[in-house]
Amino acid sequence: MASNRKFEVIEDFKDLQDKNKIYRKGDWYPKPANKNINDERLEELLTNKNKQGRPVIKELEQA
Repeated sequence: MASNRKFEVIEDFKDLQDKNKIYRKGDWYPKPANKNINDERLEELLTNKNKQGRPVIKELEQA
């Protein structure tokens, strides 16, 4: 799970697996931040394995 990992939206998208929630470039993913997202879903959003065919989030470096 992504419990301590942080992600930023890099392309606007509608999360079809979360009640069509809209994410805009620069937003944090997910909303709320403590929401559990499975690794398979993160892989889809971090790569081109989604409906947009390109990454829509990026993982932020931990300080």
